[in-house]
Amino acid sequence: MWTVADDALVAGMAAGDADAASAFVERFQRRVFGLATTILGDHRAAEDVAQEALLRAWRHAAVYDPRRGSVITWLLTITRNLSIDAMRVRRPIAIDPDALLGLAPPAADRGPADIALVQSDVGRLRDALHTLPAEQRRAIVLAGVVGLTAREVAEREAIPLGTAKTRIRTALQRLRTALVSEERTE
Repeated sequence: MWTVADDALVAGMAAGDADAASAFVERFQRRVFGLATTILGDHRAAEDVAQEALLRAWRHAAVYDPRRGSVITWLLTITRNLSIDAMRVRRPIAIDPDALLGLAPPAADRGPADIALVQSDVGRLRDALHTLPAEQRRAIVLAGVVGLTAREVAEREAIPLGTAKTRIRTALQRLRTALVSEERTE
């Protein structure tokens, strides 16, 4: 069965030959899994996609047309499409930037004095953030905490890129001024 051409394996699968299906999986499973892993970057999700791709190839073996492309091209196209669909489903959950302000940073391997100092700094930063106008606060949290670029902030907030950059820059200047003046008064 190992020396059989790819087209013959697909024809055997279409006819219900279990040996052909087994040989097909053995022959192509690494390439299918590799492509899914490359696209998704997650081994578990890639396993699911690879399994579904091989299952779809088995189900639709009867409609494979060798004039339209090779077996591997057909199978990797199925894998690519399923991987893209899986990526769309896994989109990150949108979190309101104001809700992120309520999250405290992790304090791993720190002593009580360090934890108290960090919490004091977090409190000061949180207070300074709340003095900003809402649009500047959202822009700085999206850029500084979430890690979005100015372009991504502009897209998320549906504003021009220049406006996003201005909001981020102005928010940073206001925060710096507020925190430095607070340090001088202490």
